Amino acid sequence: MSRTSNRADGDVIRDFLSVADLLEEPQLAQLYAYLAREDEATVQDVMDDLDLAQGTAYNYVNRLVDAGVVAVSDDEQPRRYATREIDLTVTTAAGNREYTITPALIDAVGRRETDADIDTYIDRHGVAGLATALTYAVARERGEVTHRLMADDLDISPLAAEMILQALRPVVHEHYDIEAAGASLDELDMDGGDAADDA
Repeated sequence: MSRTSNRADGDVIRDFLSVADLLEEPQLAQLYAYLAREDEATVQDVMDDLDLAQGTAYNYVNRLVDAGVVAVSDDEQPRRYATREIDLTVTTAAGNREYTITPALIDAVGRRETDADIDTYIDRHGVAGLATALTYAVARERGEVTHRLMADDLDISPLAAEMILQALRPVVHEHYDIEAAGASLDELDMDGGDAADDA
């Protein structure tokens, strides 16, 4: 659901409102993230894997279909559902920050119900703040920034920065290709005597 300038304003607004539901309701975000991970699933899969009652599972799936972010991928019974790609860029009200709503951000919002650090961060900094933290989390896992740099840049405490970076780590590793920075412990010569013996 990538948005470009040739889209009609009404379409963009409708799509934004659909995505806004995902960002406001962690249960819907969690379901979207689950379907994105699975590629496609039945309502029974949703019930089993997310431990949802039948009525709740059907309600959530139908809401996501009606919002246009999930589609029926197989009309045969049982129906299978798959996510539609979301890539929507939003500018904050102040106009000084821009962030992109991606499956990774939706996944992070979906974890709000089970991760107190993410929940607290959203309460204090909003979804836009979480999107910014996710950008820093990706850079941190790539070895490009530290929690102190994030804290300084965003004017938050180093402890708050470290907590949200740790909370977002599983999201980063699930949605991004992260190459290990530097040498692993296996590659390091931990016994200096062996190197001297080889010389």
